[in-house]
Amino acid sequence: MAHPSQLGFQDAASPVMEELLHFHDHALMIVFLISTLVLYIIVAMVSTKLTNKYILDSQEIEIIWTILPAVILILIALPSLRILYLMDEINDPHLTIKAMGHQWYWSYEYTDYEDLGFDSYMVPTQDLTPGQFRLLETDHRMVVPVESPIRILVSAEDVLHSWAVPALGVKMDAVPGRLNQTAFITSRPGVFYGQCSEICGANHSFMPIVVEAVPLEHFENWSSLMLEDA
Repeated sequence: MAHPSQLGFQDAASPVMEELLHFHDHALMIVFLISTLVLYIIVAMVSTKLTNKYILDSQEIEIIWTILPAVILILIALPSLRILYLMDEINDPHLTIKAMGHQWYWSYEYTDYEDLGFDSYMVPTQDLTPGQFRLLETDHRMVVPVESPIRILVSAEDVLHSWAVPALGVKMDAVPGRLNQTAFITSRPGVFYGQCSEICGANHSFMPIVVEAVPLEHFENWSSLMLEDA
């Protein structure tokens, strides 16, 4: 859960998000070293009148500053491609959930069950209970089992939406007439918040996403109760 004045990312709750955090730190360190070197060169050039004629016209230096940026780009590109393939990898999901975007709420359908689905509306501010977050809490949470591969099928009924949960490293566009898919594995129990990340209309900021990860036994009890209520 993000908090005011937070400068970094939320704590990772999935293996993919952990990889994204590691890649962010890796790329940021490269940018920091390059920025420090450039700043040093600028300060050195401004603060001295000395000139080295071998630096002004040197084929060796030109070779170095041509090859070195290429090596740095490779060091950034290879981990990035690896993570992209990891994010697209969906192997034998234990549970499939279809998330449909509407103006302005989400509806979820657990396709592995015969009749398990519900709409998820934002809880109005006046109805919040102590401990609930304003503009982020929903009346029905999307409940998933911990440490299980979950496949999310994302689409929309009216306009463009985007199903995004930062702590899980998941963000997938919901396009009318198109079925996109993504996957995640929650590495620990908890409640993870997200929002529609597409400007979808007047109430774009009022269609939150809440994913509750629970142990498998609790998920089975929850699904049984939901089927009984249906």
